[in-house]
Amino acid sequence: MRNRDTRRATLLTAGLAATCLSALTLATGCAVPKPADASAAKDPLRQYTQHKLQWKRCDAKSPDALQCTTLKVPLDYSDPGGKTIDLAISRLKAGDAKERRGVLLLNPGGPGAPGLTLPTDPLMKFPAEVKRRYDLVGFDPRGAGRSAPVSCGLTAEEQSDHPYRAETFAKDVDRVRTIAEKCRTRAGDVLPHLTTRNSARDMDVIRAALGEKKISYLGISYGTYLGAVYTQMFPEHADRIVLDSATDPTRVYRGMFQDMAKAAEQAFTRWTRWAAERHATYALGDTPAEVRETYWKLIARADREPISFDGQTLTGADIRADNSTFFHLRTATEQIAALKKAAEGDNPAGGEDPAESGAPGQTEEPDDNYASVAWSVMCADTRTWSHDPEEYRREAIRDQARYPLYGDFAAAITPCAFWGQGSEPQTTIGNTVGALITQNEWDSQTPLFAGQALHRALRGSRMLTVVGGEGHGVLYAPDGNSCADKAATRYLTTGRLPDKDLTCRATSGQK
Repeated sequence: MRNRDTRRATLLTAGLAATCLSALTLATGCAVPKPADASAAKDPLRQYTQHKLQWKRCDAKSPDALQCTTLKVPLDYSDPGGKTIDLAISRLKAGDAKERRGVLLLNPGGPGAPGLTLPTDPLMKFPAEVKRRYDLVGFDPRGAGRSAPVSCGLTAEEQSDHPYRAETFAKDVDRVRTIAEKCRTRAGDVLPHLTTRNSARDMDVIRAALGEKKISYLGISYGTYLGAVYTQMFPEHADRIVLDSATDPTRVYRGMFQDMAKAAEQAFTRWTRWAAERHATYALGDTPAEVRETYWKLIARADREPISFDGQTLTGADIRADNSTFFHLRTATEQIAALKKAAEGDNPAGGEDPAESGAPGQTEEPDDNYASVAWSVMCADTRTWSHDPEEYRREAIRDQARYPLYGDFAAAITPCAFWGQGSEPQTTIGNTVGALITQNEWDSQTPLFAGQALHRALRGSRMLTVVGGEGHGVLYAPDGNSCADKAATRYLTTGRLPDKDLTCRATSGQK
């Protein structure tokens, strides 16, 4: 994820009615706008689903084979004849027309991450069998990237994570209130419609505009929730669904943050054992308790006097803000050992602080599109956000004690406290659509127990767990797990889910 705030993502006021417009049908019980003519009565979205797409090379830097287009969709699906926005879509056509199965739609997570370049992303190693059978289709979700991008005008400070502190709580409340006010001022008419439900509707319009009766889908992280919502809203159009590193659909979104704190603590405990066994190499302590003490002394030292390390000046809170630190045992140990040496005055990897050296680009206004979309979606998707600052204070104090590593970050007050009620009720996930869920055992951003919760909700799914797997994301990575990759590829190419849940073992690259 791109900054500390969006790592918590990784994730409104009046607006959209509780409608369920499909690209081709209207779900039962939804309000239908009065049609202007007979064709609109049959299909109020026909002007979008029947749009002839004009494909061209995405830009001068993109591969020739990756083609892009734009597709108009309603801003407000309860008013199909009203204001529209343009979605940016990309396509890498299937390598074999005879073997072509259809479309594999891709989403990298977020919420708010652009996905236009995913079909040719060098970090996504799609196997030849998948590329032969599917058009790989990427898209920037509404509000993100090139799809009617929104900006709240947030500063770098406003995009940063802040832990709960009693002495700064009043200031933190003012900060998140300001973020919400900025977003209402800059993009208030659009924000109520930046929701996962509307992104799922967009996906179905994309499906229809591509001429497909069904779509297959690969979603990562938040993209698993988007995929689950799609299966709930459009089960008849869901083909082969792969959900990598899944979120708990009952914990959207504050609960997801707090689950990150729980998982980070579990990963930290595991790390202290690993580091203690290698005290001779890293000198962090020869028992887990000593390693833990070394770490917390380092944090306290950095909070008193920030550490100059690798071109940055880090406080203890800065070090703890990355809840992915203990994803990888060896990497974490090397990093903490290097920070300890830097705190002791030995900083061979150090150097000038960019802010002091006048490094180029440091004074530029940051791009806040990702953060703006993330908060918009997370605040609008659910009506469970509290609007009482004192409730956030109580939960932060509680989680700070339960999960010292990250609990005060995960439970801190957010802009959603001042956003207003979401435009639609949260989607309840519970269906029998077939899906393959893949999960690393030691992922503290989408923990194993979160993936298991989605597995229970998607009763037609199978789950593949990588025992010992570290990090966020399982499939088709450069150092990925061949066992998991083969299972996903088998499902995508044959349509057959495993007969039962599967277990793979972590490879050396994942460790």
